[in-house]
Amino acid sequence: MNMDNKRIVTFGELLLRLSKNDHQRLSQGDYFTCKYGGSEANVAVSLATLGDRVDYVSRLPQTPVGRAGVMRLQELGVGCRHVLYGGDRIGTYYFEPAAGMRSAKVVYDRAHSASSELKPGMLPWRDILQGAAVLHISGITAAISRSSLDATLEALDVADEMGVLVSYDINYRKNLWQYDGADPRSTLGLLLSRCDMMFGDAIEFEYLCQRHQPPFTATDTAFEMQMDEYGEWFRQLHQQYPRCRKWLMGMRNMVASSRHLLTALLYTSDDGEHYQLLRAPIHDINGVVDPSGVGDAFMAGLLHAVQAFPNDPQQQLNYSLAASALKNTIPGDFNLATDEEIRSLL
Repeated sequence: MNMDNKRIVTFGELLLRLSKNDHQRLSQGDYFTCKYGGSEANVAVSLATLGDRVDYVSRLPQTPVGRAGVMRLQELGVGCRHVLYGGDRIGTYYFEPAAGMRSAKVVYDRAHSASSELKPGMLPWRDILQGAAVLHISGITAAISRSSLDATLEALDVADEMGVLVSYDINYRKNLWQYDGADPRSTLGLLLSRCDMMFGDAIEFEYLCQRHQPPFTATDTAFEMQMDEYGEWFRQLHQQYPRCRKWLMGMRNMVASSRHLLTALLYTSDDGEHYQLLRAPIHDINGVVDPSGVGDAFMAGLLHAVQAFPNDPQQQLNYSLAASALKNTIPGDFNLATDEEIRSLL
């Protein structure tokens, strides 16, 4: 899977994230801290930070808030020439971080956002994907509205026509599938059937495929993975979705709100016929600052590593995990870990 150092295009909704300081609950305090985020934007920022050429595609309102979001992405090196302006509002979410035994909480406010009203025909996909190596999408864009799903399918049709690889993050968010006729499992499966490389966490894999897997219950780095069972699990999964050549699964055990055990598996093939299952070392992250965007850091790490280590899938996996581990130490949705820092952790 050779990407030849070409552009990567990510497509999704840019969000405004509002949260209180010092681990306060949403019902406490007088001030919100604002940051921009959103899965596909997070991937774009990570890639730009790692030195890749990346363009972000979305629809945003022509308002100071919408323009400020684009300016922030551009400051971080993301190309935004294909952002479409229109609609009335930017999608928003409120984030309450975990603390001690208290779980994190997310409250969405993204109904009728500019991105959710995106329709097929609004974006010139042949121009956008000209010279691109990869189009990255996620299940979130399919979840926010039927028209957004249709726009995603349009992008995939053009990507296939132009020979652009498709990268996909399952990103199942059960609270988002609210439109009439929404069928998350079959829709996410449809997207998976059309991708070349993908990411999901263990819970998302189980939801999508309705198959149980060995649990990841590590409390230290000596935990033994049941690789034979995982190997059979991935072989059955690949029979169902034969197009995908790189399956990256992130696995996390939260010992406490500030201490997570993190690892990953990669089921991969260079020729589409002979597959191998690889495991990464377990990272014991004691001092988690913000786990938001950890999955996006995984996917960006893989997209970068496929170019940086084209003949070394084990290094691709280890690099992806190291990028994700470092994201836990960075506040906000964006992973600002550099290539030098990731290689140093390796």
